[in-house]
Amino acid sequence: MSDANGEFVKIYLYLLRLMNAPDSAFSISSIADKFEHTEKDVKRALSYWERMHLLRLEYDTEHNLTGICLIDSASRDKTGTGDDFPENETAAETPEADSVSSLEDTYHSPDDGISSVNTESFPPKRDYTRDELKQFQENDQIAELLFVAERYLGRPLSQTDMNTFIYLYDELSFSSDLIAYLVEYCVSKNHTAIRYIEATALKWAESGIRTVTAAKQEAKIHSPAYYAVMRSFGITGRNLVPSETDYIEKWRSEYGFSIDIICAACQQTIQSIHQPSFPYTDKMLSNWRKLNVHTMEDVKRLNLEHKERTKASAQEAAGPKNKFTSIGQRSYEYDELEKMLLTTNSKH
Repeated sequence: MSDANGEFVKIYLYLLRLMNAPDSAFSISSIADKFEHTEKDVKRALSYWERMHLLRLEYDTEHNLTGICLIDSASRDKTGTGDDFPENETAAETPEADSVSSLEDTYHSPDDGISSVNTESFPPKRDYTRDELKQFQENDQIAELLFVAERYLGRPLSQTDMNTFIYLYDELSFSSDLIAYLVEYCVSKNHTAIRYIEATALKWAESGIRTVTAAKQEAKIHSPAYYAVMRSFGITGRNLVPSETDYIEKWRSEYGFSIDIICAACQQTIQSIHQPSFPYTDKMLSNWRKLNVHTMEDVKRLNLEHKERTKASAQEAAGPKNKFTSIGQRSYEYDELEKMLLTTNSKH
């Protein structure tokens, strides 16, 4: 699930929530309106989850979508496809969030771009009463947020979890969408401890990050893929611009390539044209995708085939080496040179 496009995940979680409300009616257009996507985007997300064997799409004879059937995790496990998304985990199967990592691990994680945060600049965190929590959950946005967080974390939310999410919403004025993305981001980095999630939120607040767009840009420039691409291209002394980070996101989310394969393409770009070029690398990766490249072994195989073809073409172009061939080639070169000179003179 962590490798999936974040917008795809939101749509899947929304479908799960609708299944818990049988009276709710929905359509492709209503889902598109809710998430401000096109209907084509929604269909692409549904197709992705069908490939992951988490749902099945039903069509009529004219190939119009008529139904969506969610597949439980047990059925999906039998297929052996993709990452497992915790569907039926209990608190006993998943450690309590507060026991997952220490304060030192949580608040000082340079690899994730999280450093110490001055909490004095934020409103004090307090424990909400059960009545207050119940009142907050009557708010549709908060109810949906807590549902989404629970699905991402794969465990029932503790009171500490709910206190934290409501603190972010009520005191730090984070939108429900921003908190949902916050949880998605932390889970994608294999951090489910609520203290890590809170530390990340405080860091974002300290940096003035208040929108999902800004959070995504911040996440991009602190991602392992970002730094790996910079190293492969030999880029130093500057950050990547949004158009460049968009390419990295495309290669990972749309093309589905691992960091190793992306870096291999970047390195081959440097070998070919001796300078970084995201469009050039994109063409290479697009071609690899068409050729069903999935592993580094596939990349090595393609490179070997290309090397053999290049060698064969060079030998064919060279032909047999003898004095007659050399004279013919030299005559051809002189003819071409004469033609070029005549053309140049005719223009003056």
